[in-house]
Amino acid sequence: MRKIAFLRSVRIQRADPYIQQAVRALADDGIEAGLFHTSGAAGYEDFPGHRQRLDRAVTPRELADAVAAWGADAAVSISLPCENAVRDAAAKALLDAAGIPTVMTPLPATLRLVDKWETKQLCGRAGLPVPDGFRVDSDLLAGRGLAVPGYRDALRVLAERTGYPLMSKPLWGSTSMGIRTLRSAADLDAHLDAHPQPGSAAVSAVVEQVVEGDLCSVDIVGSPGAYQVLPPCWTGRAGPEPVFTFAGLRWCGPREEADPAFAEVARTLVDFCAELGVHGSVNIDMIYTGGRFVVLEVNPRIGGATTLSCAASATNTFTSLARMARGLPLTAGMVRRTGWAIEFLAGEGIPPEALAALRHLVRVVTAHELVIDGASHGDIVVITLPEGEEDRTVKALTELHQSTGFPAAGVLGKITALLNR
Repeated sequence: MRKIAFLRSVRIQRADPYIQQAVRALADDGIEAGLFHTSGAAGYEDFPGHRQRLDRAVTPRELADAVAAWGADAAVSISLPCENAVRDAAAKALLDAAGIPTVMTPLPATLRLVDKWETKQLCGRAGLPVPDGFRVDSDLLAGRGLAVPGYRDALRVLAERTGYPLMSKPLWGSTSMGIRTLRSAADLDAHLDAHPQPGSAAVSAVVEQVVEGDLCSVDIVGSPGAYQVLPPCWTGRAGPEPVFTFAGLRWCGPREEADPAFAEVARTLVDFCAELGVHGSVNIDMIYTGGRFVVLEVNPRIGGATTLSCAASATNTFTSLARMARGLPLTAGMVRRTGWAIEFLAGEGIPPEALAALRHLVRVVTAHELVIDGASHGDIVVITLPEGEEDRTVKALTELHQSTGFPAAGVLGKITALLNR
């Protein structure tokens, strides 16, 4: 094993600092890492190995050819969101056939998981709770193919049976794009009327009951028989309106009433992954409500909260994926949480003196610009602290705010409430 390629579709800075640690560990073993990415700029400090920027519209064949031309012995997909997971899964099929084994869930399973309705059916059969709902077929709605005059009325009946408020989300979609809240039959009719007319494109959707509770994200890494289940990361509050989860705190830490319930659902999730043949990383979005976890999505890719789960567990998902590429075993089971990890937006440009002072108070895992779909949301910071250090940390952050104005009062209030809960 001389070269391992990493396939990436969003800025590599979001994987800081764990991708750099994984790449340096490979170099220590005499293995060169290569980054084949389609978004953002990447310097040596971001990825201390070979770096090749590809066009955003690169095809799976072109991607596979670029990896093969570099001379890779193996490859690893670390792309997101789901449309790019499909690209990498197709590239995997081509790379595997060319003798370059690729750590990525096989294409048939990937296609099933990116389809939200198919995922709902799979979860239901596995005994995982999911919101009640129904599928809206864009072809039938727009009058393409078979004419079904009663289709809209059938959807109205299903909506009444499911109960308002409802949430409509594209059958294929990511980052909360296209989600709509339907509070009444009139909202449903307006939503259906907004679909294009026959002969034009329309978007199939899943319409489901609104489940209110706490959003959480979980990463599972490995292959059948050897899965690591990372600790759940809490990412916001779910309700009738779509939320930008980065607006509040995202965190991983102790939660007395939820931790035992998660241990139960984790075993079912592992069996679910094994049945599908998941190979690499999957990210599961759930809502914790009424003492149970309700599954929203199972994304066949690395997660958006991976840095948090790594920070809270002293585990490096990118190192685990690289071990899989090398044919080395993973330690299976629940990964133990080692402390708190907290992520928060810090606005435009953190004052250097404030960041330096913060590093003296807590461990700063990463601090970088957050860019989503080409839009900047300011700087984002991840910090960690051991359990038992909550009071000291709140006192130190309060003093830092008083002297520098950082972190902002709103962020400080949220961190204080979290650590004092």
